[in-house]
Amino acid sequence: MIQSKNNSKHYIWGNSCDSWILNDSAQLSVKQEKMPAGTAEKLHFHETAEQVFYILKGEAVFDINNEKIPVKAGESISIQPKSEHRISNESKDELEFLVISSPSTHNDRIEIEK
Repeated sequence: MIQSKNNSKHYIWGNSCDSWILNDSAQLSVKQEKMPAGTAEKLHFHETAEQVFYILKGEAVFDINNEKIPVKAGESISIQPKSEHRISNESKDELEFLVISSPSTHNDRIEIEK
């Protein structure tokens, strides 16, 4: 079945960020997400899931194990299990990206209080 934002389950996370679930199985999760300017997720890590973020529009800033890494449209970044990370949109423009997780991140997210 063909999936798109138009026919996928949608939810809102964080501060007005959108997520569309394009694939959701135990071994693979694929989501298309959108972050307004000036938003960020909470610092966290995953015990078992590896994640790949592919930027569709805008520029993201990743904080991975206390290192800030900018990633722009057309680029991707991989995050290994147990790596502390967060994505933020420090620009004035909207950010849109794919996040691919294997296995799925269900019950595999541990938030870090700092």
